[in-house]
Amino acid sequence: MKDLKLLYKYRYLLYQFVLRDLKVRYKNSALGFFWSLFNPLLQVATITIVVKYIMRVDIPNYSAYLLVAFLPWQYVLNGLLDSSDVLIHNRDMIKKVPFPREVLPLSCVASNLIHFLLAMIIFVVYVLVYWLFFHGHPIMTTFLMFPVLVFMQTVLIGGIALFVCSVNAFFEDTKYILQALLNIGFYLTPIMYPVELVQNKLPENLQWLFKIYMLNPFATIMDAYRKLLMPPFEGHVAGSMVTSLPFDWLNFTVCFVICMAIGILGYMYFNKKKNYFAERL
Repeated sequence: MKDLKLLYKYRYLLYQFVLRDLKVRYKNSALGFFWSLFNPLLQVATITIVVKYIMRVDIPNYSAYLLVAFLPWQYVLNGLLDSSDVLIHNRDMIKKVPFPREVLPLSCVASNLIHFLLAMIIFVVYVLVYWLFFHGHPIMTTFLMFPVLVFMQTVLIGGIALFVCSVNAFFEDTKYILQALLNIGFYLTPIMYPVELVQNKLPENLQWLFKIYMLNPFATIMDAYRKLLMPPFEGHVAGSMVTSLPFDWLNFTVCFVICMAIGILGYMYFNKKKNYFAERL
């Protein structure tokens, strides 16, 4: 609580770091923020062509179901990678100026949160126009869960970011290990494919593995974005008929608890190590 009070006292510094990150990222760029949306759209278009037209995945409006999980994953990827070496990049400031060190990684997470929210606003407008006006689909009340979903994802990213940047201050290989794990995690997380496919491919006697798979908070979060913001789907994936399952509120609650625990533990670990940063950097 003492560290949280100090962090709150320096909230204006956090704001300034976020503002600096946003300005530096698109300095001398004509399109500015739109690059953070253009790159995911380009990747989604490429994946859609490969998966839908070459691998023959038959899900109507597949690109939207892919994008609704891909944008949150980009938030995870950029938030963690940007914060992993932020202490090293600001070593001179850490050695000379007293301030809460957690401001640095949290500012990276916050700046990526802003980009993510702007991209999701554009996506939500697209979803409303496409499904409401062109297909007559009613507005889903589960849209109201969007702030809760963003909050738990941000706490999860923040906790991991605080832990990773702390370790990276002592062992600089940590960033490269993180990058490798995130590359693997992209394929192990239901982004290109629906989570129902994982369950369908498991035999009856191994369905318990699916429950373990869903304990991965990233899997639950990506699936939650898809189910809370998009209508149910039905289609053929990898030779199997896949139908969207109802939203699992129990699993979502367990995921929420896991995210809060990771956020708290990451902050505790950071505070335990932050007094040694100046002498190790």
